[in-house]
Amino acid sequence: MNRVLAAITAAVLLVLGVPATAAAQNVTWGVRPADSTLGQNRPNFAYSVAPGAELTDALLVSNHEQRALTFAVYAADAFTTSSGQLDLKPAGETSTDAGSWVRFDAPTITVQAGQTASVPFTVSVPATATPGDHSGGVVTSLRVESGSGVTVDRRLGARMHLRVAGTLTPKVEVQDLKVEYDGTPNPVGKGTTTVTYTVANTGNTRLAATHGVRVSGLFGWFATDAAVTPLPELLPGERVTRVLSVGSLPAGRVTADVTVTPSVPGGAQLPPVVGTAGALALPWAAAVCLLLVICLLLALRARGKSRAAGEQQRIKAAVAAALQEREA
Repeated sequence: MNRVLAAITAAVLLVLGVPATAAAQNVTWGVRPADSTLGQNRPNFAYSVAPGAELTDALLVSNHEQRALTFAVYAADAFTTSSGQLDLKPAGETSTDAGSWVRFDAPTITVQAGQTASVPFTVSVPATATPGDHSGGVVTSLRVESGSGVTVDRRLGARMHLRVAGTLTPKVEVQDLKVEYDGTPNPVGKGTTTVTYTVANTGNTRLAATHGVRVSGLFGWFATDAAVTPLPELLPGERVTRVLSVGSLPAGRVTADVTVTPSVPGGAQLPPVVGTAGALALPWAAAVCLLLVICLLLALRARGKSRAAGEQQRIKAAVAAALQEREA
């Protein structure tokens, strides 16, 4: 059987300050930014640049195996995954932002056993680059054949953040906020309030954010702070959607307030942003029970009236019969 190439990434590790050699199984090399005039002991590549600027830097690749290894090297745009992790586009996917600004002298590098090699690269910022944050990373890729004949592409990289000079406009929005209430057959029980919302980075800087969701009834009664999943760091233009459910009493109306407090990583906290939406939360089960009781009372009343009317008719008939007998 022909060997199959698995177009799967087994590991992408974005260096956070220490070599990432032990962070994933079967990864036997490490990467880190080289020390230079741009910085010493850097956790990642970070630059403040002007449109049209060009700079050179280097990635250190350490081979921890007892044989030479040949790596593919390239750069790619960054994005936030659905699980909230920063990842890089695979080699076969075209980069259009920071990843497309990086150029290596050669597409591969061979590192001898137990050695560390410096891999230089050039960053050329377009003159048309927009102000704000642009994120990507530099990647080393090693294809490893498993015992089953499948070749797996393992990647190890270091993230890269570039801040292009110009007006910074950090901004976050709560979008597409929707509240739905689902009642319960139990006339004295709680229904379920489902809140769906999207937190969007509509500015031009990276943003971290904390947030909370408060669900309350009419006039703020029965307020509950819902359990929320933490928000990931959002790159400019990115958005994350959350859905949560809480138990709520049918107090006529239920309201959800989503409060997001953003901050620029390494910078100041920004004013909170609040989104509000609501839905009817009518006690349908209780209303149905009340309606049934009313209907029963009305039926009993009508039956009572019918009986009283029948009794009156019988009395009148008896009186009329008695009068006829006397006259006869």
